[in-house]
Amino acid sequence: MPVEYPTISFEFFPPKDESGEEQLWQAIDDLHAINPDFVSVTYGAGGSTRDRTVRIACEIFERTGFRTIAHLTCVGSTREELRRTLLHYKESGITDVLALRGDPALGLSAPWISVVGGLNHAEELVELARTVGDFVVGVAAFPDGHPASHGDLEQDVEVLLRKEKSGATFAITQFVFDSQSYARLVETLATRGSSLTVYPGIMPVTNYRQIKRMLELTGGSMPTHLLQQFDRFQDDPDAIKELGIEIATKICEEVHLAGAEGFHFYTLNSATATSRVIANLSLKRSA
Repeated sequence: MPVEYPTISFEFFPPKDESGEEQLWQAIDDLHAINPDFVSVTYGAGGSTRDRTVRIACEIFERTGFRTIAHLTCVGSTREELRRTLLHYKESGITDVLALRGDPALGLSAPWISVVGGLNHAEELVELARTVGDFVVGVAAFPDGHPASHGDLEQDVEVLLRKEKSGATFAITQFVFDSQSYARLVETLATRGSSLTVYPGIMPVTNYRQIKRMLELTGGSMPTHLLQQFDRFQDDPDAIKELGIEIATKICEEVHLAGAEGFHFYTLNSATATSRVIANLSLKRSA
């Protein structure tokens, strides 16, 4: 039975070369008919794709007119450099940013070291974005716990509340593979009086080794029973894709029941799996 969801959004990453750029624009074309509420464009680890992120985000907005949320991190940038990037977004017509501290340049286990004249916390970047361009600002949320909090949900909630106090109005989560973790996070925020909209990040897995690596890099997790299911088919790419689409569909249904106002799909610059999940859900747009 078709169900209405308030929002559908897609995340893309800036491609490394011409071939990757062709794939990105093909995915955007393929997903265009779904008419997403917004799309977002990521930064690479350590801010490594900053220039490409800025360029691609502005081009997507110019070519499609979609509300485009540009990621921005504190990593490797001074306050003045961040201010200039925000002004560039503003001049290009982009009104939304996702403000992230970002991971330490040497990896998750390394200590955080800011650049001279830089920022140390995401809430500082939220404040800067609100001041420079009155942007609508989103932040990251971690249903399974931020690596730095070591599973302390209350600490993660405190951080989100500080970001909200600084001016953030929504959050996008890391990959959700456990809908109960998502429900627990939003319920805890609600008990603290938060009005943040928390969009669950949905990853339709198409490559088992790739998702395991991504979870390692981001400090994310996947329930053991799902890991075991993927493990059974790790040498069968077609079976992995089908299983990934089936699991992503189920997670969407579960987080919707938990009160999610929509879904943020991590597309990996490919339309196929995301389109299949949306078709499985018989997704209709809100009026």
